[in-house]
Amino acid sequence: MTTSPIPATRTKVLLVDDHDLIRKGLRHAFERDRQFEVVGEAATAAEGVRQAGALQPDVVIMDLRLPDGSGLEATRALRKSSATMGIVVLTMYAGDDQLFGALEAGASAFVPKTAPADEVVAAARHAASSPSAFTAADLAEAMKRRLAPSGPQLSPREGQVLRLLADGMSVAGIAKQLFVSESTAKTHISKLYEKLGAANRAQALMTALRLGLLEAPDAPKF
Repeated sequence: MTTSPIPATRTKVLLVDDHDLIRKGLRHAFERDRQFEVVGEAATAAEGVRQAGALQPDVVIMDLRLPDGSGLEATRALRKSSATMGIVVLTMYAGDDQLFGALEAGASAFVPKTAPADEVVAAARHAASSPSAFTAADLAEAMKRRLAPSGPQLSPREGQVLRLLADGMSVAGIAKQLFVSESTAKTHISKLYEKLGAANRAQALMTALRLGLLEAPDAPKF
């Protein structure tokens, strides 16, 4: 059985996590890959930042929640001190807020602790080669969720009905304006109320104003 040769230059890794078992598991995962060398471990944010300055690792694996503070603050400090250091944020709390927080803090990758250890190693490999290029398994879907408009989405016809209601028109007037029957106009109004969670015209208009679906009427001029 042959083993691959040890690379002339190995990627130095610093592990920052307050759970000893997680650090041991990560160390084992990295030691199985001959590209990497774990050069240090830390259990607090302050110690992680201090060791990163002293050891100058190529990659830091940073837990999000640490006993003395946020891993995001430590990530910001590390990124401020080095543009070339890879930083992988590792967390049990893998929601969109945490993902975008890691991105904004300057991390290179974001990995949930529920992921296999091999994913952490792969993220570290990415971070070492492209420290300024952020990657996360759920990034595309998270971007879609962040960019999706919030609040009810009205159809063009419902937008017309809303504006006519704001103008004080009756059901008959709306039907005439839209060239539809009164029954169809009532259906449009009912669907609009349902989307806005309103029981009547006044509630619908107040909700639409609050959501920015209608412009507030101009203030009286004196």
